[in-house]
Amino acid sequence: MKHKTNRKLQLFLMALVGLFFAMALTGNASAQTDDEGSSEAGMIALGAGIAVGIAGLGAGLAEKDIGAAAVGAVAENEKLMGKALIFIVIPETIVLFGFVIAFLLMGKM
Repeated sequence: MKHKTNRKLQLFLMALVGLFFAMALTGNASAQTDDEGSSEAGMIALGAGIAVGIAGLGAGLAEKDIGAAAVGAVAENEKLMGKALIFIVIPETIVLFGFVIAFLLMGKM
């Protein structure tokens, strides 16, 4: 049953990413009729969204296993709390890198 729940979550996230792609491409298609600069801005916005989305998805997938192992380790030995916290925070830095890339890209618009 647990596998089906994870599968449903994966399908939901894939649908959400597809929705964002569709919104970005629709906005990009209407921007192409205005002028060429708007098309470039749309592609930059799409790249920024992909940077944040994929970084968040990757961090979430990494953190599910790390978090489960960290909780198990802390349950057995409370002295491991500091090390477990560090291991849980490491994947979150990937999301911060995605935000940095997105802000750098948005600055080019």
